[in-house]
Amino acid sequence: MFAKRIERGDTIGIFSPSRVADREKYSRIAESLNRVGFYVKFADNIFSDAYGYAGSAEERADDFNSLIADDEVKMILFSGGSGAAEILDYIDYDAVKSHPKLISSYSDATSILNAIYAETGLVTYYGPSAGSFEDLRYYNYVQFRANFMSGNGVSTFIANSMPICVRGGTCSGTLIGGFTQLFGLMLSNKHFSYDKKRDYILFLEDHEMFSDVGEASEYLAFIGQSEFMKNVKGLIFGHYSDKRPDTLLGSLARFGEKYDIPVIYTDDFGHGPSNAVFPIGAEAELDADSGAIMFDTF
Repeated sequence: MFAKRIERGDTIGIFSPSRVADREKYSRIAESLNRVGFYVKFADNIFSDAYGYAGSAEERADDFNSLIADDEVKMILFSGGSGAAEILDYIDYDAVKSHPKLISSYSDATSILNAIYAETGLVTYYGPSAGSFEDLRYYNYVQFRANFMSGNGVSTFIANSMPICVRGGTCSGTLIGGFTQLFGLMLSNKHFSYDKKRDYILFLEDHEMFSDVGEASEYLAFIGQSEFMKNVKGLIFGHYSDKRPDTLLGSLARFGEKYDIPVIYTDDFGHGPSNAVFPIGAEAELDADSGAIMFDTF
């Protein structure tokens, strides 16, 4: 299920499931979205700090549910941090089904994006967050426009850097993934499920400020040892650091060899300056030898 694309003049809703929202920062985010043609509606509890890092789980879920139910809101953006998984039990998944909207973020959003797709079938987007608009970069705006705005469309991944073929080959399947540690945890979450008759292309990202190469490799190992891995036919790994360590590429190469899948590395998504968009739930094809990724977003 794909949500309707947005047009200039539409309203974008913003809430904060993972941290206390800074008023000054979010004022700049709203101004940036206004400049590219959109109105902004902040959720009622976005600036709550009931627990020192965010509002209660119920408050944050109420914010999301109210934006979903609001017919004026056509898209929902939010930023990362820690604790987004606390709201999964309180999301109104039936309302999401009856009011499908574009939902985009990354990092801690891994839990929300994958839970919504698994529970409703709505394609969600691992891409720009609200914070991406505080200092909007050209590539990120191109990605936003191509993936979310009416009159535009993308079926071929728009690259901003030269991808690295870690292990060659081609594959096809449903795109799914997110932040490495959180995606691994989602595999045992009651709000996540997958079709054992379906093939998947897994996209993952991590960053040196969160995990050293050994830790990232350990998360990969747990994912590889899960039942889900039987359905994975390819891996796309995102930005890890400005000076990419050879040890990470070695770990990815061993992962690809063990599970006999093509693997590429790209700096175009993750915790770096580039926020490429990966539609969770869309059908995709990967040609690791050329670095090409094609997906169906309609």
